[in-house]
Amino acid sequence: MIILAIETSCDDTSVSVVKVTGQKNPKFQILSNEISSQIKTHSPFGGVVPSLASREHLKNLPLVFKKAIKKAKIELKDIDYITTATGPGLIIALLIGVNFAKALSYTLGKKIMPVQHISGHIYSNWLSNKKIEFPVLNLVVSGGHTELILMDGHAKYKKLGSTRDDAAGEAFDKVAKLLGLGYPGGPVISKLAEGGDNNAFELPRPMINSGDFDFSFSGLKTSVFYLSKKHKEILKPGQAQNDFCASFQQAAIDVLIAKTIKAARRYKVKYILLAGGVSANNELRKQLKQAAKKEKIEFLVPEKIFCTDNAAMIAAAAYFNQKKAKGWKNIEANANLKLI
Repeated sequence: MIILAIETSCDDTSVSVVKVTGQKNPKFQILSNEISSQIKTHSPFGGVVPSLASREHLKNLPLVFKKAIKKAKIELKDIDYITTATGPGLIIALLIGVNFAKALSYTLGKKIMPVQHISGHIYSNWLSNKKIEFPVLNLVVSGGHTELILMDGHAKYKKLGSTRDDAAGEAFDKVAKLLGLGYPGGPVISKLAEGGDNNAFELPRPMINSGDFDFSFSGLKTSVFYLSKKHKEILKPGQAQNDFCASFQQAAIDVLIAKTIKAARRYKVKYILLAGGVSANNELRKQLKQAAKKEKIEFLVPEKIFCTDNAAMIAAAAYFNQKKAKGWKNIEANANLKLI
């Protein structure tokens, strides 16, 4: 089976061609996975501007599509299914990908498999082609989402907890903006933290002992604001700033790991899967792997290219949702589309 996938949920334009072989334990061969980033476009504004994102998708998608088809060395008639992320996300960004997919569906006479964006992140771990046994606990951490999702089978989701305010990635971006580090904030903070002391500044671990599996990062962000007023040195490049980035990063990681391990124990999972844009954070990857090992639980995280928004993960999710395949007239974008 050959799947053509499209992803335009936010500010990355991506098209992928994925070949899937086998049924019981499918293998994913990524023939192409082209991504056009809009970071330079949005950096001056300190975040994603929806109207600009939509405009860039409109301009870039046909080019990325042609590049993906050429790299995959296929013809359009070889495609078995088309898939696209239909939500959640920025509605004027989603519409570009959805309408492009509908036009292809109409032209080629192929059905579309709509994919919920978070399920794409979850299934990015299946791109490794490793056998994954259920039950599985997914920690999805990105700029817009921080969720713990239990699976006892393919496409069988149970949300255990989510953020009550800011997502972890959003907190990284806002702290970076406060420190004058630019956008996106996660990679910059992670890099500076490598040369810092994660115990140098005392920061709260919000809801770490709350008794549930929900998260909150607004209080941590507020603490950063007040500390920046008290310690002006962290606003300038140097050791103090590195120490502060390390301390903030560790505070966020401690909460993420504590909640994840608590849920893994309660539900006796066989695998912990980390996914989403923040899963590219080196310390989170390393420390969660160590924590899972102590619990004798298998741990998986995607290659970094598959952590951020990309179409290959949409193709993987689509494969396990073939029953949802529809004609182009029945596909719609939904900015608030729920996983469950």
